[in-house]
Amino acid sequence: MAAAAARRRRRPLRRSPLTPKPRRSLVSLRVRAVKDPAPAFKSVTAFAPATVANLGPGFDFLGCAVADDSLSLGDTVTATPSTPPPSPRHRLHRLRHLPRPPPPRRPPLQGPAPQLRRRGVAAIAALRAIGVRSHAVSISLAKGLPLGSGLGSSAASAAAAAKAVDALFGSRLHRDDDLVLAGLESEKAVSGFHADNIAPAILGGFVLVRSYDPFHLVPLESPPRPPPPLRPRHARLRGAPPSKMRAALPKHVAVQHHVRNSSQAAALVAAVLQGDAALIGSAMSSDAIVEPTRAPLIPGMLAVKAAALQAGALGCTISGAGPTAVAVIDGHDKGHEVGRRMVEAFWTAGNLKATATVAQLDRLGARVISTSNLD
Repeated sequence: MAAAAARRRRRPLRRSPLTPKPRRSLVSLRVRAVKDPAPAFKSVTAFAPATVANLGPGFDFLGCAVADDSLSLGDTVTATPSTPPPSPRHRLHRLRHLPRPPPPRRPPLQGPAPQLRRRGVAAIAALRAIGVRSHAVSISLAKGLPLGSGLGSSAASAAAAAKAVDALFGSRLHRDDDLVLAGLESEKAVSGFHADNIAPAILGGFVLVRSYDPFHLVPLESPPRPPPPLRPRHARLRGAPPSKMRAALPKHVAVQHHVRNSSQAAALVAAVLQGDAALIGSAMSSDAIVEPTRAPLIPGMLAVKAAALQAGALGCTISGAGPTAVAVIDGHDKGHEVGRRMVEAFWTAGNLKATATVAQLDRLGARVISTSNLD
């Protein structure tokens, strides 16, 4: 549907004949002279990676982006100009879902329509931020992440949509915060006003959400070659809804637990900045507030964590709200063995089928992967 916004015509103010006519400043003239941005490409395709939020003690303020070499661990959105009649509101002309062929043992995608509509929210927010008023945009979504997996599925779609729409009009959102805020509009409809998935999905790497008012993100620059996270995926468990997982959180926290979690969160940030894989794993495994209340809602999670640590993982915790479990490992060779033990534990202790994927930290975040020039 079209991205078009008409300004409301204001009734002119009556002036007395004795009142001098106001002078129009040069600044206002320049603003009014700005043209409606036109598409710079015939089409743009953008990719956004999966994300791991919380990372144990970093609940609601820390997350990281992860992807594999084939870019299958993420979502892809294609944005193209369209030409419906002008409309008084920002909207999208067409939304299409292009299901990506699932690899073996990957759970089938469920419910694409609501997911696609939410990505439209991010696209419309990007159009508003750019200042587009009279051009229409169509978007197509190819899902690479299962819904409700704890891998930031909704954030990946929103990030890719915002990035594709911005690039379609010449990449006018120069501040990364603007893209994050556009994606955050979509996230509000899914899990609330939380940026620990959408921020790393757009910026890449590790991102700390310092505050929302004012909105302040702190990207954490880590040394090269960080340890790859490893995650099992659950083929037959969609996981408890985020609202249920959030409702399970304790309403009161003991002072000693607060102090312990604060120190572990600080250690986790320091470990990321130093590139200390062992400390990253140890700190993210030391959550004493959130994980103990959520783990019982994921069948076999406690056994999976124990199996990962016994197999040599540096640390293990719940990814986001679950049901995915994420472990930090030292090298791909060990990762496959750790993944095998975790998959076995999910089956024996939780009666759940799972798959394991080894992924690297994604430092790029949402990016354009292809463009088609205008004729």
